[in-house]
Amino acid sequence: MADPNPYPKVDYGHNVNSPEVLIIGAGISGNSIPPPVAVHGSQEEIQDYLVQVAHKYQLYRHIRFNSSVEEAQWDDVRRRWKTTVRRLGGSEVEHGDTYSMQSEFLVSAVGQLNTPKYPKIQGLGSFRGRTMHSARWDWSYDLRDKNIGLIGTGATAAQIVPEVSQICKKLVVFQRTPAWVMPRHDAPISRARQETYRWLPWIRRRYRARLMDFRESTFDAAFDPSSTKHELVSCISKQHMLNQLPNPDNASLREKLTPHYPFSCKRILVSDDYYPALSQGNVTLETGSIGEVTPNGVCMKDGAVHDLDVLILATGFRTTDFLYPMKVKGADGYCLEDAWSEGASAYLGITVQGVPNFGMLYGPNTNLAYNSLILQIEAQSLYITTLISAVLGAKRRGMTLQLQPRPGIVKAYNEEVQSRLSKSTFADPNCTSWFKDQHGRITTNWCGSAIQYQERTNSVNWTDFDISGTAAEEYRNAAPTTWKRVVEETQVSDKMAACYSLGILGIGAAALYLGRAFFLYRI
Repeated sequence: MADPNPYPKVDYGHNVNSPEVLIIGAGISGNSIPPPVAVHGSQEEIQDYLVQVAHKYQLYRHIRFNSSVEEAQWDDVRRRWKTTVRRLGGSEVEHGDTYSMQSEFLVSAVGQLNTPKYPKIQGLGSFRGRTMHSARWDWSYDLRDKNIGLIGTGATAAQIVPEVSQICKKLVVFQRTPAWVMPRHDAPISRARQETYRWLPWIRRRYRARLMDFRESTFDAAFDPSSTKHELVSCISKQHMLNQLPNPDNASLREKLTPHYPFSCKRILVSDDYYPALSQGNVTLETGSIGEVTPNGVCMKDGAVHDLDVLILATGFRTTDFLYPMKVKGADGYCLEDAWSEGASAYLGITVQGVPNFGMLYGPNTNLAYNSLILQIEAQSLYITTLISAVLGAKRRGMTLQLQPRPGIVKAYNEEVQSRLSKSTFADPNCTSWFKDQHGRITTNWCGSAIQYQERTNSVNWTDFDISGTAAEEYRNAAPTTWKRVVEETQVSDKMAACYSLGILGIGAAALYLGRAFFLYRI
């Protein structure tokens, strides 16, 4: 439903610099969208949906665009956050280039895939053509009829290669390690099916639940290298390559694209057009080692030279440098950057010891390799909202409340997570991935299914926290605050759903029959 109150009780957005809650970054979910036109929604569809939700709930007035948070520090005396923000552009100036904001609670929503990672290649800055990172795409630059080099063969490259190869003169894909690729099975959704979803929403919910069931069923395949499902999906991926690159002429290409590490050790690619694009005449898959980037292109260590007009860096993000480049300091000047120097960790991936009244969305060890990340973020949002409600509730009663997880609880939780992850495919020593930090520790991925995480985060146990402030006693002895998790999976069997459908059709038929009989009787 739309926001019933057109004006908030507390000023936000550009009006004041003292909101009660400050969210760095933003996420929107949990709203129904128009019936999709294809199995997999396009970037345009998803963005249109986000814009519609922002208008529907009047979110623009709460958002400050073109703003970079440089530092956030907890004030032990005032029990508030002071956050330093830098303006990045635009005609509006607020007290110069930087200004500060005060808040009772701070939320980081920047997540793991936020700051681009640039490759350390000699001479990269000397290239005279156009260089762009895939996460900082230059839409004003025309790629048609250009000689393009693309460094990286991960999930972003699998999306770029099929599109760019259709318009460029030449495309050279520089591959360090091949990826496992699964079929996407994308297809248009017929008009009749779209209308069915529109007018019979329970059928759409049923389809969504089946998707959830399937995704959750792939957990063992992605996580456990000894499971039969793991072997099955590996075979499906190999067959997918053979189906898309069937000819003997593609034997050499297939060899280059065959991974020599366990399935799911790295991020799995899902694509129906990546392999065919790599087999096009204007596309070259370069698997040698890059020696250096020159002003005119890329020189390989074996002496091969590729002259280029454009260099695209599909090299991912600084996934394990959580909150980078922000500086976050908690109680007594506790610096998160220093505390996480040996690897980031958090309680439930949400709260951090030594950092009061603070929560994260998509924090350490919350990534999913087999299901939608939105499920995790929704669970985290409900958890953080409960903490915020407690802090602001105390404030409105003229009291204070400071919450931070107990060190022992955080330690035990993360030991459990790391113990389970050490037995996973992600931990295989034969491959490196963005799941691991520089010490080889997995700090990105969750160690269970999405449902297991939802169940783990559907309550706040107040005894897990060090609590201080004038309202502390009220919460130290309080029972856990619980709520129902958002259930996405199938709850009704196919047989029951069919009976329900037949019942609805029967009622409709009976209504039509009785209506016709009454009409004839009146005549």
